[in-house]
Amino acid sequence: MQARVIGAGVAGLCVATELVARGCEVTVFDPSPMPGPYACSWWAGGMLAPFCEGETAEELVVRLGQSAADWWARQGVSVERRGTLVLTLRRDRRELDRFARRVAEHETLDSAGLAALEPDLEGRFDRALHVAGEAHLDPRAALRHLRARLEQAGVAFVAEPGHAKGLTFDCRGLAARDSLKDLRGVKGEMAVLRSADIRLTRPVRLLHPRYPLYVVPRADGLFMLGATQIESDDVRRTVRSTLELLSAAYALHPAFGEAELVEVGVDARPAFPDNLPRLVRRGETIYVNGLFRHGFLLAPELAREAVEAACDGSKPEFWHEDHD
Repeated sequence: MQARVIGAGVAGLCVATELVARGCEVTVFDPSPMPGPYACSWWAGGMLAPFCEGETAEELVVRLGQSAADWWARQGVSVERRGTLVLTLRRDRRELDRFARRVAEHETLDSAGLAALEPDLEGRFDRALHVAGEAHLDPRAALRHLRARLEQAGVAFVAEPGHAKGLTFDCRGLAARDSLKDLRGVKGEMAVLRSADIRLTRPVRLLHPRYPLYVVPRADGLFMLGATQIESDDVRRTVRSTLELLSAAYALHPAFGEAELVEVGVDARPAFPDNLPRLVRRGETIYVNGLFRHGFLLAPELAREAVEAACDGSKPEFWHEDHD
């Protein structure tokens, strides 16, 4: 079977991977010769944290996201399975209590338990949550790896889709608003710091009523900071959001005050009104969209269900009836 995939962000590459696994002949249409900052996948944190997402997300996200780490590992992507730490400043202790009530599968740590997991945080916090069953990856390395693997498997990457007909998976993200009218943009801003003065081995979420933060360690002393979630598709970088990210990082550990500011980025994530992804079929086209803040967590499952729907005629959990 021949299939076309439009878009080579995380959704498109995952769909192409599932199609190749089915023995399909695949062509991917994307304007860029390599993964890069034009796609919101490039700016992702890479946290495979279904339980922590359960603080605000639907049960479906928690349940189906639990297979993500294994899927990425099967593709040969390096996946770190060290869990997630959740912390709060002393004055915000109620935030940690609230989080603990909403999130399953966690262990409560005292200061000694926290120091045993992350020695560089010793003495800074007297209580934390450890969600051991979670993982993280480097999103940019994962995107490059999937693309290279697909090219080795014979997948053609072409700049323009033209007007060819046939089975098509539309994975354009926010650009698909020309066809999916209720798709909206949710702005997210991030920063990358480099520091030789602090070492973390797992993602850390710092809860704060105004400035929540997550810090994800990457190779070579790099740390990705993220948290902003703004109802807007305006992709300008703002001073306020950058200051909030950096201030929260400094509150986590003063060493971040002397870190090198390597990069600041922003993009708009595609989301539907209920913040759940959808598979929408119109004729020979299946739209794979609405991953919101769960790109690397839910893209593998969404891709699997999209390909099963096309090949087997199944109606998956993310299926959405098209009434246009």
